Amino acid sequence: MMEEEEEEEEEAHAEAVARWQAGLAQLVRDPLLCDLPAQVTPEEICSQVALEYGQAMTVRVRRVDASEAPMPVVVVQSATVLELKKALRRFVQLRQERQGGVRHISWRHVWRTYSLTFGGEKLADDRKKLREYGIRNRDEVSFVKKLRQ
Repeated sequence: MMEEEEEEEEEAHAEAVARWQAGLAQLVRDPLLCDLPAQVTPEEICSQVALEYGQAMTVRVRRVDASEAPMPVVVVQSATVLELKKALRRFVQLRQERQGGVRHISWRHVWRTYSLTFGGEKLADDRKKLREYGIRNRDEVSFVKKLRQ
């Protein structure tokens, strides 16, 4: 009896997941959301909508070696440096999951070794808002290696 109930629950769950994925697939066909990946998350949809309504901005983050195109990280207009760092972490995590290579990144090490900069100024205060540094939509910030003291 218990096995039958578990099987029914699994089938119901699988059906719900299939409906959810079908709904998401339909959503991302919308011209507003067409740039999103097929395995989009609800948070990515919300970010895209917030961008469209001017409630969020894209900050392009360039790696130290500049080997790749800058990473487009979406944050709310009133975001702090810490919120940008968290959004960057989430962006990298999602990209790694989608590429199939989930490897661990020590973000503690990253932030001990590198700083983010904009216009030659280090984004040193995590509580400071990005706009206080003059960062606006589509601006580019870069990683720079910290110097040893």
